[in-house]
Amino acid sequence: MEQSRAVVEGLAAGRYDRRLEELYVDKNLVSRQRDRYIKAARAYESAFGPGPVELFSAPGRSEVGGNHTDHQHGMVLAAAVNLDALAVAGKNGDRCIRLLSEGYEPVTVELSDLSVRESETETTAALIRGVAAGLSRKGFPAGGFNLYVTSDVLIGAGLSSSAAFEVLVGTVISGLFHEMKIDPVEIAKQAQYAENVYFGKPCGLMDQTASSVGGLIHIDFKDPEEPGVSRLPVDFSSYHYSLCITDTKGSHADLTEDYADIPREMKAAAACLGKQVLREVDEAEFMKQLPQVRKACGDRAALRALHFFSENRRAALEAEALTAGDFPRFLKLVEESGNSSYKYLQNVYTCKAPQEQGVSVGLAVSERILDGHGVCRVHGGGFAGTIQAFVEEAFVEEYRRSMDHVFGPGSCHVLAVRPLGGVKVI
Repeated sequence: MEQSRAVVEGLAAGRYDRRLEELYVDKNLVSRQRDRYIKAARAYESAFGPGPVELFSAPGRSEVGGNHTDHQHGMVLAAAVNLDALAVAGKNGDRCIRLLSEGYEPVTVELSDLSVRESETETTAALIRGVAAGLSRKGFPAGGFNLYVTSDVLIGAGLSSSAAFEVLVGTVISGLFHEMKIDPVEIAKQAQYAENVYFGKPCGLMDQTASSVGGLIHIDFKDPEEPGVSRLPVDFSSYHYSLCITDTKGSHADLTEDYADIPREMKAAAACLGKQVLREVDEAEFMKQLPQVRKACGDRAALRALHFFSENRRAALEAEALTAGDFPRFLKLVEESGNSSYKYLQNVYTCKAPQEQGVSVGLAVSERILDGHGVCRVHGGGFAGTIQAFVEEAFVEEYRRSMDHVFGPGSCHVLAVRPLGGVKVI
């Protein structure tokens, strides 16, 4: 653990440039990240005083395949991206976690009581307390520490800023108190526990796992308590394609019911065949019972179930294609995923406001622009927000300009798959 002043001096001298390039994947980003780290270290000193510190990072994530399959115990493909939450942390010798997050009020969590507090529902304090409680019950207690956090993970853009923060807190606890020996999947599980039990949001495990493990991963949620996680040894840059995420600027307000309807309808379809989730349902038997499912649950539930069956297979096929180096096959599967989400899952716009279809417009414009130079699909939960595209590197700037023209400057973000998940940087 180095003194904060030495960290600043080392960063300014370029001592950690190679590490920053490894994290952010692009040499052109090193200078900006170096300045960001220096600013964060100085902000820590201003808030908590100089002293020994360590620096940690946890990335945002992008869902690559498996749209709305995880809550049915299905398979997904997800990637960590080179946007992250960054923390400067130092032990404080007492029984409190003290957080200062850029742009927000300070938060203090006392470690003497890690029980759920209703008054903290949907707050940052709930996430911190929940992660600390979850890791403690697994044998990884935390002592007191001070924490300064800054994040460039886009909020509301489907890149899971909350998961990155939760994983960051778990990684800090692992680094400060357990020599970075807590398994990344364990950190992800306790991050999910914090969000489910303490924060009050019934999320799945995909976001936290992708952030904590890093790289491109295939996750099988057949047993959600012990998900199968496989890293795929794939370098997207070797195929000369970039990952582009475009914010179509739609509002997520009043969409809770739309999001909740998807797992509810899928589970209702599964229940018609006596099962809890669609992963437990035999597809051939489902097709035999399709008339009964339509009658009992309605056509949209039946269509969403059909999406699950094909999308679950597709996530596995995408992993196989990438492992085999068959990138054209992977791109075709991504395109099929997008078509299935639009036609069968029906999460591209809300039927309550058909006049607002930013995601649909983004997909339509993307298909016209790309025209053989890439593929696109709805990204994440859907209904509003972002679309994803894999674009030939030589065509990226034209694609970005076109999307920014439609949705405003800075709407299209060109990202890279980050090989590392939650890590100690310095």
